[in-house]
Amino acid sequence: MQPAPHEQCPPPLQGNESQGKPMNITITLATPADAHDMAEIHIRSWEAAYKDIIPADYIKAKNATRHELWQRILTPDNEKQHIIRANGKTAGMLSVDLPHDEIGDEYYELHGIYLFPEYFRQGIGTKAVNFAFDQARKLGKRQMILWCFAENTNSIKFYEKFGFTPDGNTQEHDHGTKVNVSIRMTAEIQP
Repeated sequence: MQPAPHEQCPPPLQGNESQGKPMNITITLATPADAHDMAEIHIRSWEAAYKDIIPADYIKAKNATRHELWQRILTPDNEKQHIIRANGKTAGMLSVDLPHDEIGDEYYELHGIYLFPEYFRQGIGTKAVNFAFDQARKLGKRQMILWCFAENTNSIKFYEKFGFTPDGNTQEHDHGTKVNVSIRMTAEIQP
């Protein structure tokens, strides 16, 4: 079983404006001071994005651990957890790093994109995916992978727009009263 940031797929997003005003999106490395915001993003994103996929009791139990988790994850030497801000306000988070799977040196992994629900479908997901590709490109990687719940068809369609396709690998995740299957998707990183 994969760790929590690895087992879910970010909510689908599209568009590029908020209430008719262009947004200034920034993505920077998160610091220990961002732990509270990171936990709140994780909590609210899971509640909105997975309410019809993961049992509510499981989400509630996982969310009860988020604040402690993010205090532990965000160390001063963090190099993979990013905070996303829209017009200076915390909007989401992104995790991108080497894959947990042993699949080869040419791969990089988008471990997760999570947003506060009020920022869904405003172009932030597109910026986050492009940021992940840029990070991988800087390291000379040629392929990007991510894991997505098979039931999360909106997210699958979103990632397909970036060239991601299922590669045939699956994982099962025991969520208490339900077992969810996630699929691995792969995309070529364009030079």
